[in-house]
Amino acid sequence: MSDTQTAAPQTPERSASTTRHVLAVVALVWTVQLVSLVAALSGIAQAEVAIHFRTREIAWFTLMTLLTGTFFLPFAVKAAALFGKKKVLLAATGLGFVGDLVAALATDYRTLLIGRGIAGVYAATAPLAYAITRDIFPRRWVGPASGILAGGVGLVAFGGPFLSGWLLDDHGFRGVLWFMAASTAVSFALVTLFVPESPVRTPGGRMDWLGGLLLGGGITALVYAVGQGSHWGWSSGQFLAYVAGAVVALVVFVLVERRVAEPLFPPSMTRRRPVWSVLLATSIAAGSLSAVGVVIQLLVLMPAIPHVSEGLGWSGTHNAIVTSPISAAILVAAVATGLLARRVDARILLGTGSALTVLGYGIGTQLHHSAADIIEMGLIAGIGTGMVVAVVPIMVIEVVTPEEQALANGAQTLGQGVAQIVVSQLAFVVMAQHGAVLKGTQFYLDEGFTNGLWLVVGCCALGALLVPLIPRAARLTKAL
Repeated sequence: MSDTQTAAPQTPERSASTTRHVLAVVALVWTVQLVSLVAALSGIAQAEVAIHFRTREIAWFTLMTLLTGTFFLPFAVKAAALFGKKKVLLAATGLGFVGDLVAALATDYRTLLIGRGIAGVYAATAPLAYAITRDIFPRRWVGPASGILAGGVGLVAFGGPFLSGWLLDDHGFRGVLWFMAASTAVSFALVTLFVPESPVRTPGGRMDWLGGLLLGGGITALVYAVGQGSHWGWSSGQFLAYVAGAVVALVVFVLVERRVAEPLFPPSMTRRRPVWSVLLATSIAAGSLSAVGVVIQLLVLMPAIPHVSEGLGWSGTHNAIVTSPISAAILVAAVATGLLARRVDARILLGTGSALTVLGYGIGTQLHHSAADIIEMGLIAGIGTGMVVAVVPIMVIEVVTPEEQALANGAQTLGQGVAQIVVSQLAFVVMAQHGAVLKGTQFYLDEGFTNGLWLVVGCCALGALLVPLIPRAARLTKAL
């Protein structure tokens, strides 16, 4: 009787606590996956944007957000440690909304790119959302919550094409841009209402402005040089000057970080083999997969024009219908991986997922001319993709302390973003070697798409080959 009397009053408290946790998970899933959804929407819309604005520089429509996001990410991560993760989440989301509005209202391509650049600051929300998960949830919630946040990419992959197909077919690329703005506004509201501030903070710390400028500037110069290399010439003085400047900036960054009292990414963390090996392998594996959309989406959405373009010419809706089984495979694989990570070595999951992406896209280099080909390629690669994206945040949790979580997530996202940008830019360059320009728009022939897929296969294979560098880490259940 006494046991019943003491237990009964706790039930409403438990229920209220569970409700709060569920709402926080929903808000964070929306925050994390909006980054993926915007990338998917941008990829679907880029063909129509290129034709509308008659530009050969369509690569920058998707890469501008990655470029600015990469530059500002180190500052956002450090600011989160100093001032609070929720505050920085809201600041990044607010700037993302401003950028989305500018892009939606743009009447010329340059203004559109400016808006996309401002919106890129939103990319900093993903690593902060993963980091805050460890801070605000009970231990038993952290693993499942992290898996759900990562596994949400399956929902984006499943619902995103249908959503983007409807928006693009019925409302054009403007409808896509306005939906981005509305979604960012919803993200701001959800975080404000349902995500508590993280109690983990670095008291009395300082912002490493010099380190951030050197790191962000160096990476930005390198990426810009890769993007412009085909226009300048790979041996031109301008290209070599940008690359040299980037290398000098990054070398000076390393030297500065060894001397400042509060470095952007503490060498004591990044020098540890479990940390740098995880960051390296996951950045290349996940970054390469993020870049594959450049090839696939142009392949299926670009029109078929004799001797000019050998895309499949699908509508957005047709693309969604054909790829829906692939999206389901990503979702199931991601959720299953989140559950398996508590019992299976994460290195095995990352290696297996990467190997499946190599197999799937390897098949796609030869078979990508029909819906059946795309499904066959996508199902194999989709399972691998779900495994990789789900295991990445879990592997970071396993090798760092709670205090290092935001910094490590930021470093991983930074590395992944750089890999994605470089591979994406190289994919555009490779595809353009076998293509044609018509009325100011770059189109691609079949050999261009084939070579673009081979590039992705090679980068995914590199990610798989790096997995053996990772030493055994504490299992997720012990790392929390």
